[in-house]
Amino acid sequence: MRVIPKDKVIFRFNPENKANYEVEDGEVFWVEVDDCYSGQITDASVKRPDIDISIMDCAVGPINVKGARPGDTLCVEVLAIDLAPQGVMVTSVGLGVLGDQITEPDTKIIPVHDGFAHFSEDIKLPLTPMIGVMGVAPKEKEIHCAVPEDHGANMDTKLVAVGSRVYFPVGVQGAGLAVGDMHACMGDGELSGTGIEIAGRMCLKTTIYRDRPIERPVIETTDGLYFLASRPTLEESIRIAANDTVQFLMKKLRLNFPDAYRLLSATCDAQICEVVDDNVTVRIHCPKFHTGIQTL
Repeated sequence: MRVIPKDKVIFRFNPENKANYEVEDGEVFWVEVDDCYSGQITDASVKRPDIDISIMDCAVGPINVKGARPGDTLCVEVLAIDLAPQGVMVTSVGLGVLGDQITEPDTKIIPVHDGFAHFSEDIKLPLTPMIGVMGVAPKEKEIHCAVPEDHGANMDTKLVAVGSRVYFPVGVQGAGLAVGDMHACMGDGELSGTGIEIAGRMCLKTTIYRDRPIERPVIETTDGLYFLASRPTLEESIRIAANDTVQFLMKKLRLNFPDAYRLLSATCDAQICEVVDDNVTVRIHCPKFHTGIQTL
C-alpha cells in the first residue's frame, strides 16, 4: 500500500496549486503528517512565541484523485489513524476563549501509549484520534489552511475520525485534497485553542460520486449525517448548516419546506465543532431515522 510522505505540504488551499501526489479513484493509501506546529515543539522548554508561526497549520498535499472533476463529490473515508508517542498542548496569551486570563505561555508534553494520553500522573485520557485539517481546493480564491470554509480545511471536527466518511464538493480537476493537524484528543469547540496536537499517519480511501452534489462538507457516521458550515459568526454558520439539512430532507424524502423544517427541529441537533478559528464551524446532526436518508 502506498505511503504519502509528509515532506510536500501546502499552507493555502488554492485552485492554482499543482498536485504533489496523485491517487486512483477507490485507492486506499496512508498519509504521514506532522503536528500543527510542523514538529517545532519537541519539549516543554519551547513555548508558542518561540516558534515560527509562518510554518504552522500546513497540510500534506495537494493529492489529486484521478477522474475527479468540478461538480463531483469526493468522499474521503478514514480507515485508520496511527499516532506518534507524544503530543503537545500549549497555552499562550490570547489563545482560546479564555486566553485573556493567560499571563505567560506554557507548554505541556503529553505521552501517548497503551490507548491513553497520559496528561499527568493521575489523569489519563482515552485516545479519540481525529483529523483537524481535511479539505479540497476551493473553486476560485486562495484560503489559508488554518481557515475553514465551504471547501473544508481546518474544520477541527472531532467526527473526522476512524469509521467516518467525509464528503467534499469538488471545485477543480483532481480535487486537490490535503490533510493535516491530527489530534490525540479534542473536545467540541477546541476551547483553549488546541487539542492534543500530534504527528502520525492516517489511512484513507477516496471515492468519486457524480450523483450527490453538495456545496459544503458533509460527514457520514453510523448514527447519522452531519452538515457542516464555517462562517465568521455562530448564527450564520448554524443558519447555513440548517438550510443544507432541510434541503437534504426535502430532496431525499420528497417533502415541502414546512415539513422538512419541522423535521429539522424535531429530530436534528445543532453542535459546535470549533469556535477559535477565523470562521466558526458548526454541524447539524441528522439521524438516520428513515430508510430514505441512510447515506448522502
